[in-house]
Amino acid sequence: MTTPQTLIDELIARQLISEQEVAEISEAAEKQNKDFGRILVESKKISDADLAKIKSEIYHLPLVELEQIEVDKTVLKEIAEDVVTLYKVAPFGREGNTIRVGVSNPEDINALEALKFIAQNKGWGVEKYVISYKDFDAILKSYRTLTGEVKEALKNLSDEVEKKTTDQELKEVSGNLEEITAEAPVTKIVAVIVKHAVESRASDIHIEPFEDRVRIRFRVDGILNTTLTLPKNLHSPVVTRIKIMSDLKIDETRLAQDGRFATNLNDKKIDFRVSTFPTKNGEKVVMRILDPLSGKITLVDLGIEGQQAEVLERGMKKPFGSILITGPTGSGKSTTLAAMLKQINIEDINIVTLEDPIEYFVDGVNQSQVHEEIGYTFASGLRHILRQDPDVIMVGEIRDKETAQLATQAALTGHIVLSTLHTNDAIGVIPRLIDMGVEKYLIPPTVNIAAAQRLLRRLCPECKLKMKANSGEEQMITAAIKEMPKEYQELITADGYQIYKPNLKNPCKQCGGKAFKGRIGIYEMLEMTPELEKIILGTISETAIRAEAARQGMLTLYQDGILKVLKGVVSLDELLEVAQANDSA
Repeated sequence: MTTPQTLIDELIARQLISEQEVAEISEAAEKQNKDFGRILVESKKISDADLAKIKSEIYHLPLVELEQIEVDKTVLKEIAEDVVTLYKVAPFGREGNTIRVGVSNPEDINALEALKFIAQNKGWGVEKYVISYKDFDAILKSYRTLTGEVKEALKNLSDEVEKKTTDQELKEVSGNLEEITAEAPVTKIVAVIVKHAVESRASDIHIEPFEDRVRIRFRVDGILNTTLTLPKNLHSPVVTRIKIMSDLKIDETRLAQDGRFATNLNDKKIDFRVSTFPTKNGEKVVMRILDPLSGKITLVDLGIEGQQAEVLERGMKKPFGSILITGPTGSGKSTTLAAMLKQINIEDINIVTLEDPIEYFVDGVNQSQVHEEIGYTFASGLRHILRQDPDVIMVGEIRDKETAQLATQAALTGHIVLSTLHTNDAIGVIPRLIDMGVEKYLIPPTVNIAAAQRLLRRLCPECKLKMKANSGEEQMITAAIKEMPKEYQELITADGYQIYKPNLKNPCKQCGGKAFKGRIGIYEMLEMTPELEKIILGTISETAIRAEAARQGMLTLYQDGILKVLKGVVSLDELLEVAQANDSA
């Protein structure tokens, strides 16, 4: 038997992957322009740390772990950031004239040749080490901070202004906004703000003018944090640059405007939805970041599992009828709809959507955006959609009586209809439809599922703290489980409950010092049944609907959250903030 010569040979020899998996991972690596090992780690075939150990063994290179050393920030300047990004080599230390460099893929001949060339050109010695992907990403992230990049751009802008010697030239610089925004420094400032927002997993960027400054805030996991403050005189050029990118009117500052643009970051196309709003101190800009990765999210990733997943699957498999999702703004309804569309999107089904605006582009789905200013509303658009021979219709939101009635007719005439409403919970969907003019007798044959959702911050899996629930927490958890269906009663224990809390005092690098990483949904799914139909056609009461929901085994938002607390996904404090215990009453 020959000794394995490559990483792939070694992994096959150790029976960690099969030859079929090699082909699948290689294809994914080529499509995503990533190396084989990173795809292997992302697909959870092997841990990042274990893969780094195997590389260290077969390439006879020492393994370095950043947690055990302190990165020399001065050495970062020795190799340009674009070289580090391209070749995946990360300098982390030096001794005399020798630079220590972490290599994430020792089989990359181009990277090793580039490293050799740089070393010869600068007269260095180079010590190569194997480094994990996590540690490489950490070095790359610390390469340049948002504040540092913006300071450099501001200095360049200042230098440009200083070059203008006459009053007339100075006036031109401060007055001609299009010319200013074409200059590299302002373009750079906008670019680095956008880049760092995406890298920080932000969902929104807020650019807010005040009398003496411009505040930049990122919304990460639902929480707004100030990340940067700019001089007041940069407000107009920055806003104008964003308007030019979004194809908005740059000379209109008194009216709100909406637009969008797309850019490529790290070989991935990211869409931005832009909204401007006039305030006393100038225009406020909010940019919603629409990450196409969301189109790859499954319903399980969103937190829909167990009994709830079964209910939703049944609803999606029915030949017609509607699935209505409710919740406040920002509760993830659009993402859930996108995940549902992705799941039911097969070649022999015609899916047409009507959205305001289109948030997630789903390949193979015919998506349309309403334009109320020209009369293309949800109601008028829905009439046109029905002439497009659809099997599945997704309406972004049922806002008025006309749209509600048209959506009901569509669900009645052989179409699956997906849409959203604004109510407090799933039970509120039925009275809301009646308030909007839908006849009671039409609700049972057309509504398959009424669902409600909220978003909670996920605890960082790396640094969350495990602890025993105190007596008060224990009582809350036990009381919630007692209200759940029979199959959950076994969760009650006399020994107490192990729960997790955020590590606010000493959060790790993985979550960027936030103690939370990402968000997950809590859900409740009310299914149409013969018993529920009798209640709707009789005297509707919330008490009767709640009793039927309990008979079905429906978990409330709060109860679903308690299950996720016991799994260590979210904290009890977070759940109580978003869905109070009395929600389950």
